[in-house]
Amino acid sequence: MGLLGILVGLGLLIWLAFRGWSVLLLAPIAALIAAAFDRQPLLANWTQTFMSSAAEFLAQFFPIFLLGAVFGKLMDDSGAVVAVANFITRSLGERRVILAVVLAGALVTYGGVSLFVAFFVIVPMAQTLFRKAAIPHRLVPAAVILGTSTFTMSAMPGTPSIQNAIPMPFFGTTPFAAPGLGLIASMIMLGIGLWWLHRAEKTARRANEGYGDAPSSTPESAADDERLRGRAATAREFDPAEIHHGHHSEVAAPVLNTILPLIVVVVINLVMSLVVLPRLDFSFLAEQRWGNTSLSAVAGVWSVIVALAAAIAAVILCNWTRLPALRQTMDAGANASVLPALSVASLVGFGAVVASLPAFDMVRDWVLGIEGGPLVSLAVATNLLAALTGSASGGLTIALDALGQTYMEIAAQAGIDPGILHRVAVIGAGTLDILPHNGAVVSLLAICGLTHRESYFDIVMVGIVNSVIALAAVIAIGTMFGSF
Repeated sequence: MGLLGILVGLGLLIWLAFRGWSVLLLAPIAALIAAAFDRQPLLANWTQTFMSSAAEFLAQFFPIFLLGAVFGKLMDDSGAVVAVANFITRSLGERRVILAVVLAGALVTYGGVSLFVAFFVIVPMAQTLFRKAAIPHRLVPAAVILGTSTFTMSAMPGTPSIQNAIPMPFFGTTPFAAPGLGLIASMIMLGIGLWWLHRAEKTARRANEGYGDAPSSTPESAADDERLRGRAATAREFDPAEIHHGHHSEVAAPVLNTILPLIVVVVINLVMSLVVLPRLDFSFLAEQRWGNTSLSAVAGVWSVIVALAAAIAAVILCNWTRLPALRQTMDAGANASVLPALSVASLVGFGAVVASLPAFDMVRDWVLGIEGGPLVSLAVATNLLAALTGSASGGLTIALDALGQTYMEIAAQAGIDPGILHRVAVIGAGTLDILPHNGAVVSLLAICGLTHRESYFDIVMVGIVNSVIALAAVIAIGTMFGSF
């Protein structure tokens, strides 16, 4: 009965979330259903297990949600994201439209700009470019997904995405874990994705398909859709409802002023992770008042926090005159971080309740018993949970909360570098999360004015197939040569 309760609770969570219900309500209800089937105390599971795990997640990662959303909103309102996208377009020319859209999305998201900020800026640009180049507008979502939601989210070393930050406290790693493997995975994802998009473009030109009819909706209308807002909140770290709050600059930003903050994110993250923090004495963290922890458990998160804070200062200093309503902009960014953080924390609470149930032992044994070794079973676990929840960050945290310590013990016995565990877990979570019910996919299609029937197959090819191949390559290479 306990296993049936887990399945019923999870099924209810997925079905109602897809229909637009708030995860803030669904997650505790689903957790209590699972506990009831297993005849466990309900109130204790809610207040002691669910809320404790959700609170712990917020304590660890809310600063990244907060600073990431504020930085993204500042970059948006200052016109920096538009300037970066226009610069790449001018540099590559109208003959490389698909590459321009992909690289524009990759640059801003790798530089720390929130996904939904990138969506609302890059989609209109992509639609204009695709229309001029007579490329079918049904390919716009796939091009945007490739640039914003694949290698820059999970594979590129040092990416400040919340997904790349989540494994760090579990494995004692940094944002640059297994950098060589991450670069290989990034090249595979980008290469296969671009090949598919160019192939689709050539096929469309031979059929004289053209751009197609005008989209059925606009980015503005999508931002105001409450059902989309609920789905989007579990997918990434920015609440779309705040996208039009604040004040957008009417003056174009110089390219240097827009690119410098993105560079600051990467450089400060690197310096903090590999140079500054390892050389300082943090032995005091072992004291009870600091949580009886260690530098390895907090260094990765600290590096990202400092990098984003420095980037916020940089974007304000570089674009002071283009931020006439600075307080409103920063308020909107701060507000945009709250719903996503609470939504993912609620998923984490649900996972904690499920993992605490006696019936979950069967699930754990099945996962750990998957043939192919710990890297394969870790990839399956993160893939499965991210697919079921429609959230890479939620699925990843649930998996590591339940199995992270076990995998660390297995790695220590087998001589496996924790960096490989980190990279496999993040890439795994960023693969099957791009299923039809994923909030980012649903939101992006709404912003583009398209349907799943029109565009989802190409999203699968550039968001799932290439990521699965990259994940398999990382596991194979990591198994043979270790971490590098």
